[in-house]
Amino acid sequence: MIRFDQVSKRYATGQEALSGLSFQVEPGEMVFVTGHSGAGKSTLLKLLAMIERPTRGTVTVDGRNLSTARAGSIPRLRRKLGMVFQDHRLLMDRSVFANVALPLVIAGIAPAERARRVRAALEKVGLLSYEKQAPAMLSTGEQQRVGIARAIVAKPPLIIADEPTGNLDPQLAAEIMGLFDALQNVGTTVLVASHDLMLIKRTRKRVLVLDHGRLVDDVPATEVRS
Repeated sequence: MIRFDQVSKRYATGQEALSGLSFQVEPGEMVFVTGHSGAGKSTLLKLLAMIERPTRGTVTVDGRNLSTARAGSIPRLRRKLGMVFQDHRLLMDRSVFANVALPLVIAGIAPAERARRVRAALEKVGLLSYEKQAPAMLSTGEQQRVGIARAIVAKPPLIIADEPTGNLDPQLAAEIMGLFDALQNVGTTVLVASHDLMLIKRTRKRVLVLDHGRLVDDVPATEVRS
């Protein structure tokens, strides 16, 4: 599903965010990316979301070379990707339903089908009864669940999450990880950037470790210990 082949990213400031990064993630696999602040985790995710382009190397997702994708094709390619952010990035002037429906509106899905998919996504994250609420009325954990529902509503084959539990207490963080685990169990590929080592150890999934933009370890799930 994901392949990085000798990928480097250098910003105009001269900062080398990633250097010679090579790894692959299989369809239906859940993988953590961890490392110190500034290790390159967010840059890696930005390359997958085509927010940034690599300076060198090749990024491939679901058989498509993102490194050579034309600008006009980016919106279509992003429809195969669900993104979850630490700060939720919800539209506070719209209802929970409208927030989750946004990717389907952009994709031109008919209203009846859109409503069915939105309610199915909200049910999956335990928020079906909140569809008419404003996000500001929800707790931080509930807002993060709305963000996950929005990410999965279009049934993308790949979900990427950037520090999705960074603002949550340990119990809520474990619940959010349980939702990602459930997605993996139905065949969705999940890539989570996190610095929460205790949570990573408890979840026991494969871990990619970055250090100053380089991949310094690739720990199989069977070797992750709490």
